[in-house]
Amino acid sequence: MTLQTTDVCIIGAGPAGAVAAGLLRRQGLAVTVLERQAFPRFSIGESLLPQSMAFIEKAGFLQDVVEAGFQYKNGAAFCRGDKRTAFDFRDKFTDGWATTYQVQRAHFDQVLANGAAKAGADVRYRHEVTAVRVAPSQRPQLDVQPLDGGAPYTVEAGHLLDASGFGRTLPRLLDLESPSAFPVRAATFTHVQDRISDPSFDRSKILVTVHPQDVDVWFWTIPFSNGRCSLGVVARAEYFERFPEDPTERLKAVVAETPSLATLLQDAVWDTPANRLQGYAANVKSLWGPGYALLGNAGEFLDPVFSSGVTIAVKSADLAVTALLRERAGEAVDWEADYARPLRAGVDAFRAFVESWYRGGFQDVIFHEHPNPDIRRMISSILAGYAWDLSNPYVAHPERMRTLEQLCAP
Repeated sequence: MTLQTTDVCIIGAGPAGAVAAGLLRRQGLAVTVLERQAFPRFSIGESLLPQSMAFIEKAGFLQDVVEAGFQYKNGAAFCRGDKRTAFDFRDKFTDGWATTYQVQRAHFDQVLANGAAKAGADVRYRHEVTAVRVAPSQRPQLDVQPLDGGAPYTVEAGHLLDASGFGRTLPRLLDLESPSAFPVRAATFTHVQDRISDPSFDRSKILVTVHPQDVDVWFWTIPFSNGRCSLGVVARAEYFERFPEDPTERLKAVVAETPSLATLLQDAVWDTPANRLQGYAANVKSLWGPGYALLGNAGEFLDPVFSSGVTIAVKSADLAVTALLRERAGEAVDWEADYARPLRAGVDAFRAFVESWYRGGFQDVIFHEHPNPDIRRMISSILAGYAWDLSNPYVAHPERMRTLEQLCAP
């Protein structure tokens, strides 16, 4: 096969891959991005966190995102029965971006990928990686098959970054998969023309609604700028067995059991068939290896409840590119200490909140009648994506969530 060479090869043109490409091109490196799908393409993970904006800006894509017309977002609202609470990310513990957007990912991911291409990255759609060869002291090689015709070829790169998301290319090809400790959960979701007329509904916030009987069943309602919203429900896989098999009818049935959400969406037009995803939590044996690193969901995915996916993806891109550039400059880089451990520290902070959410304890905290303002600002920071700020006690010591749960238990 024809051999092509590049400084850095990136698998996947989603947010992690596009941001990594933008960062690398700003340093003048040759970048080849291999994306198996055609863009635009549907994806969930539509409610961004403010922390992600810092990396979008650093990669050079801020103006593109601002001008794309996405729904402004400044916080998160929560509803459980007759209880309501909301976090405004502008009132948070950590300095930095406090607002962001709620995006239809097909458009958002295309904006970022276009930005990478404009910056000079060679972005190739419908090119699938079929084999990978990595070894110490050797440059990574990838065999690639164009899916729209064309001869297969091989790419040899100085470094390889896997940003393939749920495609998890390197974990599959290099046998890096590792079982997740999270229970098997499933999500059913769609987009609707929401026609929400309730004046108390704030379109600048994601709404997270808890099922009235089952505290580990929850819904997302993510308003977009065009009068539509993303609607989904998450529960353990077995929970859905009593509902219709058809995903759209299933989602309608679970919404109907939740009066506040059913009332909010009473005029909605269900014009898009629902989809479902099951067993999405994932982990790997290692986030790096000889000449390569795994970014974002290709490495680990927790849960959609706090919309952390895109933030973890772009944070991982920044950490990996920083280490990669140091290595290219001749510095000794310990990828475990300089990439994997820092990335996982933030993931673990998110994990503590996710686990607390499903225990019901975090819900007791946020719906508490007499909240501590300082603690709310610390929580607001993590909900805004600042899970790497070690000056925040709930980042430095995620186990504190257990103590906080006990203090706020009814």
